[in-house]
Amino acid sequence: MTSSDIPQSPLYQKLLGETAKIGWAELERFFARGMLLRVARDLDLVSVAEAIANDDTVQVSQWLSSGLVDRVQSETAADFAARDPNLWAVVVSPWVCVQERD
Repeated sequence: MTSSDIPQSPLYQKLLGETAKIGWAELERFFARGMLLRVARDLDLVSVAEAIANDDTVQVSQWLSSGLVDRVQSETAADFAARDPNLWAVVVSPWVCVQERD
């Protein structure tokens, strides 16, 4: 069974509908306010946002401690500004979750 076979929650569907491609220029202000979270490529961006929205502290803590989710650091921000990569983002107030895609 793949993840696409698993029925998704209404919250997941809502967040999926709010996920969009975005340029670094639109994200810089969230970085400046310390509200930008980078999500590793091998995680499902929407599932991470859903866990944050549901206050799933156990799962979110695991991702944070393993480095799969972290606040965007200045080195990453400079890299994103220089390369302007393919970024996708979803808002889970007060956070903006961002993921680089190929």
